[in-house]
Amino acid sequence: MKSILSIATITFILISHFALAQPSIIPSNDTNAPNIEFENDVLDYGSIPFDANGIREFKIKNTGKAPLTISNVSGECGCTTAVIDGKQGWPQEPILPGKSAIIKVKYDTKRVGAFDKKVTVVSNAKLASMVVKIKGIVLPQEGNQNNNTAPKIAAPKETKSLTKKQGS
Repeated sequence: MKSILSIATITFILISHFALAQPSIIPSNDTNAPNIEFENDVLDYGSIPFDANGIREFKIKNTGKAPLTISNVSGECGCTTAVIDGKQGWPQEPILPGKSAIIKVKYDTKRVGAFDKKVTVVSNAKLASMVVKIKGIVLPQEGNQNNNTAPKIAAPKETKSLTKKQGS
């Protein structure tokens, strides 16, 4: 009996944890709910130099009937963030109906090569969680055409031993 109760308790805890950890992807039925609209759902950095300014902006508009509050913006990995210089890159104040705002994201441009990353925006909008993307190509550092930022060190040259023959 104890093992059945233990298994039921653990199952309940796990289900509760994972249910709360996932933002809702089911649209709200509230006709007065805020609605977030992105000017572009993909920001293309194009080809940018190594260690260039990686900050870009998504323009958003509240097309709903109630104030829009953004609770979190996160990148899919550590190379993409919406926290810039220790400050959140999204509005902290509610965005009134019909008004626009900016969400700032930053990509780590010390990572050479192509990138295509997702950014998740969580809010009180009809669709609580929305995904937008950033993409581009970070070019290698000047003078280093390898996709590797560490400088190349030349291998030591092979030397021939010159020994004098005796009796010459």
